[in-house]
Amino acid sequence: MPWEVLVGATAGAVWGRAEQQDFRGRVRGTLLGVAVGDALGAPVDGLGLAEIREEYGAEGLLDLGFGYGRRGAVSHLTQLTLFTVDGLIRAQVRRDTGAWHPPTDVHRAYLRWFATQRDWGPDERRKDDGWLAREEWLYARRDPTRPLLLGLGDDTMGTLDSPKNAGEAGPEAAARSAPFGLLVGWEPQLVVQLAVECAAQTHGHPTACLAAGAYAVIVHSLARSESLDAAVQRALALLAVRPGHEPVSDGLQHALGAVRQGMPAPARVEELIGDGTAEGLLSAAVYCALVGEDVRHGLCLSVNHDGPSAAAGALTGGLLGALHGETALPPAWLAELEGRPTLLELADDFAMEMTQGPALHGPAGSSPGWLARYPRA
Repeated sequence: MPWEVLVGATAGAVWGRAEQQDFRGRVRGTLLGVAVGDALGAPVDGLGLAEIREEYGAEGLLDLGFGYGRRGAVSHLTQLTLFTVDGLIRAQVRRDTGAWHPPTDVHRAYLRWFATQRDWGPDERRKDDGWLAREEWLYARRDPTRPLLLGLGDDTMGTLDSPKNAGEAGPEAAARSAPFGLLVGWEPQLVVQLAVECAAQTHGHPTACLAAGAYAVIVHSLARSESLDAAVQRALALLAVRPGHEPVSDGLQHALGAVRQGMPAPARVEELIGDGTAEGLLSAAVYCALVGEDVRHGLCLSVNHDGPSAAAGALTGGLLGALHGETALPPAWLAELEGRPTLLELADDFAMEMTQGPALHGPAGSSPGWLARYPRA
């Protein structure tokens, strides 16, 4: 897509104070929700339901468990979500230069994430890294999947015409795509397009790309105060015009239908997940967010099954956080969540950039501190 011609199409309206505060709460909720769902599911990722119950009791996992040596640790899914946000802020900052191509900025951010998986710690010689890549806690290898490492193992960016890992339909690209939905000043079809293009950088199968686009635009609707059911309907309408949408659309329809099929149960979540590819995880996340009695119940439902628990928890948490905002998330879990200060700082930076960007950089002048945090290079 010729992103350069769409500069005006993504310009947001002037924000009132109450709108800014609501938006910031939803941005915080989305990022914290992804992370807390990821942290809840990570310790049981790869375990069957019987194994989970044997370890945690008959009702399964109902509280943060130990993973990566501590309670509340996050996986690579949260790491990549953070770098997605970093890339989107950098794209907005670079737009002033006229050289505007958001997929490239997000790809550069993912390459900075890849460096955290390869290096011992931050390299102060890389002046263009910005502040996020200097956060030492991110330099921990948290079971990144092979497609991620292959897709980002060189500087060549996967595109829709030439995707990386064209046969890979896993959920990791969708699970890092919530931040695209927080571009609330963008038209929904542009949100879908950006998420799809960025998914192709590591997961080139059409199902993985379209699941990422659908997830992003559902978050987009939630961040704009729509209901989850209405958000899914909007996603279905936008998917319908895209070739190969049927598996993702069918999964979303199955999620809506499952809501009316009795009490929520792990068996129903497993049925929706299927073989663990992106459309199944998206379907399960939508279902868990729809039927959860509250955020805690929805998240616990999303991780107690035989499928990929971390991805299911991250996807569900992003939906619930965007829908309800940060104050609805379980405070005891947030208290132990790894990286919470970084998550909050990045969320607030994103909200400030989206609502007050011209005051931070633009024709009238730029904040040196902001450009040090998010370099244009």
